[in-house]
Amino acid sequence: HIGEVMKESVQAALSLVRTRANEIGAKPEEFRHNDIHVHVPAGAVPKDGPSAGVAMFTALASLFSNTPVRSDVAMTGEITLRGLVLPIGGLKEKSLGAMRAGVSTVIIPKLNEKDLVDVPAEAKEKLKFVPVENVDQVLDVALEKNNATAERKLAAS
Repeated sequence: HIGEVMKESVQAALSLVRTRANEIGAKPEEFRHNDIHVHVPAGAVPKDGPSAGVAMFTALASLFSNTPVRSDVAMTGEITLRGLVLPIGGLKEKSLGAMRAGVSTVIIPKLNEKDLVDVPAEAKEKLKFVPVENVDQVLDVALEKNNATAERKLAAS
């Protein structure tokens, strides 16, 4: 029940991870020797839309760089093949979901900063919103800080 737009988001995320393999610390040969299957649970619930692009990219970057994603971070945003993070709809609802899930940090598109006025005060008090413009900023916040992160930064320089 994954819609075409979400399939496109996964393809864009994988393409972006491939083109940025060196920057994220992935080995290009990993892409030749592995198939990728993305499973989004709760199959009875139809899922579509581009707002999971940032999460898909982060999950794939985590996989191929062997760097865990922080468990206290939620994220939303559409991505482009150039790595820009585009705005999404439903920021209020997504923020409330993040709060219910117990995360402390929510990565949002910079272009959605204006929509924070719609987010209830309780959510704004409990959550730290991090507006981003590109996927590099996403990885800086979303991935755990460890040796792999340091190696990723070294590889990019």
